[in-house]
This record gives sequence, structure tokens and C-alpha cells, in this order.
Amino acid sequence: MVASDLDRTLIYSEAALGLADSTSPLLCVETYRDRPLSYMTHTAAGLLAGVARTAVFVPTTTRTREQYERVRLPGPAPRFAVCANGGQPLVDGEPDAGWHAAVRRRLAAECATLAEVRTRLLRTADPAWLLKERVAEDLFAYLVVERGQLPDAWVADLAEWAAPRGWTVSLQGRKLYAVPEPLTKSAAVAEVARRTGAARVLAAGDSLLDADLLLAADLAWRPGHGELADLDWTAPHVTALAARGVTAGEEIARAFAAACT
Repeated sequence: MVASDLDRTLIYSEAALGLADSTSPLLCVETYRDRPLSYMTHTAAGLLAGVARTAVFVPTTTRTREQYERVRLPGPAPRFAVCANGGQPLVDGEPDAGWHAAVRRRLAAECATLAEVRTRLLRTADPAWLLKERVAEDLFAYLVVERGQLPDAWVADLAEWAAPRGWTVSLQGRKLYAVPEPLTKSAAVAEVARRTGAARVLAAGDSLLDADLLLAADLAWRPGHGELADLDWTAPHVTALAARGVTAGEEIARAFAAACT
């Protein structure tokens, strides 16, 4: 089974492309209101289509279901997808109500409420750098920020406040996420592995919200950009790529293809 993060791992916005190291033409894989949003190289697209035909490919993303459904990945449509960082699993494109309800019960038992966290976010955020505040699937919150103006100390203070309340903080590009700690990609992927009988899991991701997924996999890759690269994070079974931007996405697709043969 191959479980991969999407944004800044397999697919890239124009701002995240990092084209300096890429010579392969680009394929648009996401549009919104007729505007192209995300890309991968044609080479990566061909490799990923092959992976999807030979393995159980599970897109594993922090995106909401609506945001995920804008993406058109190459190859056959995935039977399973993990949205909302593990909180909104899809089976044949439809939410799994029982699975989703079990996630909500655990969050209610172990974490501070979303309302409490949102109150903290909005009370302390500075309008000088806050662009938007959003709630994803009524499970977690995120801010869209002016990254250059966002104080590191504010992020650190938020993370320190959130931790004893069972929440984690992750900064990815211009988005700052506040997510309940039990809401993990690895738990959702483990359920998919159980249902499919997959004996081996390959994974990739670039952010702190992907770390648990990479640690739980048998083999994993992370690009040379993102939160994990900034922290020089790795593990014995995790390959830390030097490539950045869309070139890293191509290398990850190539690694998946090689491991699936």
C-alpha cells in the first residue's frame, strides 16, 4: 500500500513548484473556478499512474473532502482516501460514517474543544498578518497568514498552549494548522491497511502532520523542503531527499514505483 500526502509532496502550487531543478513539462492536476492551482511533472504523473495500478494507492491529506475532490490524480480513482488529516476517510468516494463517528468520539474524550482552540487563535492573532481563519470538517482550524510577518514567538507560544490540551500546531507555507493530536494520518492509514490486508506500507510527506505517517510506514520519503526538512527530521527507514519543489515530487513518485515492482 502507498499512502502519500499531496500538497508539497506529490502536487505543487505555482508558488511551491521550485522549477529551477526541473526540466519535465508540468501537468495541471487541480483547478478551482477555472483557475489552475496545482501541478506535478508529466514524468511524476506517469509513475504515479503505474503505482496506482499495481498497489493500493491512498491519498492522505489534511485537505477537506471538498478540497480533495478538486484534485484529479493520474491513474485509476483511488478506492480509499484519507481527508481532514484522518478525520474524514472516503471509501469509493463517499464518507465512511462509522469510521468518522469513532474519530469524533475519541476527540471528544481526549482533547479540548474546537471552540476553545478557535477562541485562542482569534483572540491572539494579529490582523496585520492574519488573512483568513477556517474550520475544516468541524474537526480542526487553520489560519491563512502573511508568512513573512508571522512572528516565530507567536507560533511557539500557541504550540506550548495547545500541547497540554491535546492539540498540535503545524505551519505549512501560508497555512498554520491547529489539529487535535489523536487526529492522525497514521491511524487512518492503519485502518485502510487492515481492510485491504496490506502487509507493507510506503509513505511520503513534508510536514509535522506527516511525521506519524512516515514513522508508521515500512519505507518512507520526505522532500528537501517543508517543516520536516527544516528540522532535519528523519528516521532509519525514512529517506531524506535533497530535491525540493516539484522535482522532489517526481523523485518520490519514482521511489514509489521502484518499491512497488
